[in-house]
Amino acid sequence: LIEIFKNGEDVHAGVAMRVFKVSKESVDKAMRTKAKTINFGILYGMGVNALKVNLGVDRKEAEGFYNQYFKTFTGLAKYLEETKAEAGRQGYTETMFGRRRYFTGIKSPLPYVRAQAERMAINAPMQGTQADLIKIAMKKIDDHIKRESHEKDMRLILQVHDELVYEVKGSLVGEAVAHFKQIMETVLPKDKTFGVPIIVEVEVGENWGEMQHV
Repeated sequence: LIEIFKNGEDVHAGVAMRVFKVSKESVDKAMRTKAKTINFGILYGMGVNALKVNLGVDRKEAEGFYNQYFKTFTGLAKYLEETKAEAGRQGYTETMFGRRRYFTGIKSPLPYVRAQAERMAINAPMQGTQADLIKIAMKKIDDHIKRESHEKDMRLILQVHDELVYEVKGSLVGEAVAHFKQIMETVLPKDKTFGVPIIVEVEVGENWGEMQHV
């Protein structure tokens, strides 16, 4: 999975290639859709039954795809099991920056309550780290704006999940693009990324409805 990101591949097509054991050219829309469904489903602890419903296939096919996925991505399977076990022991999981989330139901005697807590425990370190990254980026960019005395010329308008929207004086757009992009892409130290690049895409426009990639 790390190799897919390091190579700059389309993650869903890359997963489909490896799970279905086909060439890049042979990955069709249906294969990519299946890979996409389980890629996102894994983040929420999706099991065989949920996968069956989301893919619209019978249990046997869903189980075969599920098993092949984890047979291919053994490191991911290990991570999921270790995360659930760790949450069970400690009652919480942590982001890469050490922020904890506690799960009151992780030791529940009720299977469905415990399973829900385990799904959240799997998801929290990933989405929590993403949330940490964008918050740290916002702070670092704000520090840069103040350091350069650009408070009147650059200001944050919105944060939308992993996207930041700034209003910038026209003559300073080029400078803002270069610095903001560099700051966001280096929030996580290289020794923590396992070689996976953090890629930031930039769009510029007179308003939010007329943005162009730069």
